[in-house]
Amino acid sequence: MAWYYEWRPYVPVAQRRRQARQKMEALRKKGVDVQPVEVEGRKIAATFWGAAWCEHLEAFSDFANRLPRGRTYVRNGSVCHLAVSRGRIEAYVSGSELYKVEVTIKTLPTRKWKAIQQRCAGQIGSLLDLLAGRLSGGVMEVVTDPQNGLFPLPGEMSFRCSCPDWARMCKHVAAVLYGVGSRLDTKPELLFALRGVNHEELIAADAEDALAAATTRGKSRRLAKADLGEVFGIDLDVGDESSGNGAATVPTPRPRRGTKPVAKPVAKKTEKKPARRTHARRSK
Repeated sequence: MAWYYEWRPYVPVAQRRRQARQKMEALRKKGVDVQPVEVEGRKIAATFWGAAWCEHLEAFSDFANRLPRGRTYVRNGSVCHLAVSRGRIEAYVSGSELYKVEVTIKTLPTRKWKAIQQRCAGQIGSLLDLLAGRLSGGVMEVVTDPQNGLFPLPGEMSFRCSCPDWARMCKHVAAVLYGVGSRLDTKPELLFALRGVNHEELIAADAEDALAAATTRGKSRRLAKADLGEVFGIDLDVGDESSGNGAATVPTPRPRRGTKPVAKPVAKKTEKKPARRTHARRSK
């Protein structure tokens, strides 16, 4: 074709959408679970995770030239399909034709993930709080840290698009990356899946820390009772604390080993005298 080495003719948005719908329907018939990105209004992402993802992309100068066109494409519904899996994003974007986009992202190194867990320990209330972004400022700084957080760095991402643009990031790839931010609005757990980590491990680590702290406190209480007995030279017989009947058990003092028990005084037995019999006088 005459435009093979040049830009293809401009295709109106309405025509692009019509062509994209036809091709998406063909993919559905082949068994593909088509997941389009739908943006309402001008705001691509509104929640913490989605907005943080977009801000992270815009912080890199390598992407600055291509991102604006990508925002336009994702807003007008050109990202017809976007699927996120471990270390991989697959998408179809409607342009002059329907282009296939593949983004490969390195999974999070184990040491980096362990460091995130340690820094977030004790600061996450629940899994719902985590996914809803209702977290403390300290946790926010950890997970969104540009170097040591969950978001990938430019060197950890590679792109491939079937369009004729030879740039590292074309407008179709940029649209897909913004589409991820929009998708994180409703499914923030996809970020953890993309980086190859389990978001539930952050909550599990908090639960283990809480259990360990409770166990330590329990041991401290038992040691305190033993120390008390040592001070007073007796063994404290503590009743069953888990009985739940609300009755307090009185400690019974026991003699220390090696000491003779004090003999209890024996009370003298007194003999009872037989009752004196009395005879009534008979009247004559």
